[in-house]
Amino acid sequence: MRVIARRMGASYSICEVMLDQFLVTLNDRRKNRHFLEIADEEHPVGGQLMGSEPEQFAAGAVKLAEAGFDIIDINFGCPVKKVLGRCRGGFHLSQPDVALEIVSRVRDAVPADRPVTLKMRRGLDDTAESRDNFYKILEGAFAIGAAAITVHGRTVKQRYIGPSRWEFLSEVKRHVGRDRLIFGSGDLFSAEDCIRMIEQTGVDGVTIARGAIGNPWVFEQVDALWRGEPLPPPPTLREQAVVIRTHYDLIEQSYGVDRAAVLMRKFCIKYSASHPQHEMIRELLVRIRSKEQIETVLHDHYSSDDPGRYLPREIHGSQEEGCG
Repeated sequence: MRVIARRMGASYSICEVMLDQFLVTLNDRRKNRHFLEIADEEHPVGGQLMGSEPEQFAAGAVKLAEAGFDIIDINFGCPVKKVLGRCRGGFHLSQPDVALEIVSRVRDAVPADRPVTLKMRRGLDDTAESRDNFYKILEGAFAIGAAAITVHGRTVKQRYIGPSRWEFLSEVKRHVGRDRLIFGSGDLFSAEDCIRMIEQTGVDGVTIARGAIGNPWVFEQVDALWRGEPLPPPPTLREQAVVIRTHYDLIEQSYGVDRAAVLMRKFCIKYSASHPQHEMIRELLVRIRSKEQIETVLHDHYSSDDPGRYLPREIHGSQEEGCG
């Protein structure tokens, strides 16, 4: 997914979040190699880390740096219940002293030329205490040496329910001033959304998460709008097929033939949303178990140069769990 995103115009990508304790005990067995795999064309690429204990957090960060990740990103935003229950992710927004110790230890543990960044939500909840904790972590992290902080406009307790509060991003950017980098996150499902967030909030950039899954064309669309050009048309069916095949091939290279089709299925389901007959295509792709079955669907339904469609917002409306 990271390679596809970069080829489609993303200026930077970041790996899926990994647990510090997992990284510390990770060995070099073949079945584990993909966790730290980085393609030459990906750089710069960030390694994203989550955990509970400051000392182990730092050890995990070292592993990411040794693996070749150019940036170390600390996740203080994950709202998943089992993560919070183990004092990880967004839980740290409730304990700023521990959070800042983590930032300090990570900053000290990795080489000075590796930027350390954070991912945060606007707080654990909407109480005054939560707000105070957010700003204590924000200011403290920059003072320690954080290079940039991504702020998601929802609280941890919101998870993905309700709108992301973009006005909070405006407040944060005004608070830190021009010299500190703030990236915005939350409810970015189209190129227009990304440009609108930057214009409305003044953030220095945006991070696209769920909105890019199955829709990597969003990056080149954002790039066009940012340059003042018209929005590119949605990818044709033939163009979609090229990306789907490439995505499958990359998965096969990392995970092997036996696992590739099953792992690709969740992405195929997302890709199907760009097809004019998306409901029928989704039903076909949800059952795939082999490369041959994927090829059959592509041959039968993606061989023409007919136009695809832009993804409607309701496609992303599910309140799925994630660590953004």
